[in-house]
Amino acid sequence: MTQTESLVKILLIHGPNLQLLGKRQPEIYGRQTLEDINSHLREFALGKGVELKTFQSNYEGAIVTEIGDNINWADGILINPGAYTHTSIAIQDALSAVNLPVIEIHLSNIYARDDFRHHSYVSPVAIGVISGFGAFSYDLALEAMVQKLKENPVE
Repeated sequence: MTQTESLVKILLIHGPNLQLLGKRQPEIYGRQTLEDINSHLREFALGKGVELKTFQSNYEGAIVTEIGDNINWADGILINPGAYTHTSIAIQDALSAVNLPVIEIHLSNIYARDDFRHHSYVSPVAIGVISGFGAFSYDLALEAMVQKLKENPVE
């Protein structure tokens, strides 16, 4: 078995508008860019024995396809669905279909914002939700997923 085969494999999906991080409402989303977050997480993941694959799209169908395309690769999925959190039954269905542990991530505390942001279509299929800690939310989610996979490895 090669080292890559022995690593835990986690798919990280970033939803719409997250490519604008660092410029888009930094008072809410912070000043780190998406590449800053991804670079940090790749290093953080390797230190935990995790191979991290990142993906960002503004298109719901592309996110659904990415989830399905990784059914045999990923051991777990981290997802910041952005605005699709509140609208996408298709993403919820795709996450349900792959039957992998999912953690929902948000940079901001969605419950301290507009009322429409309080409902999530992803939460019912997620093992947990981490929100409100800025870019550190991703670190917390990765740590939680690694712990979960150690307790219950995907076969």
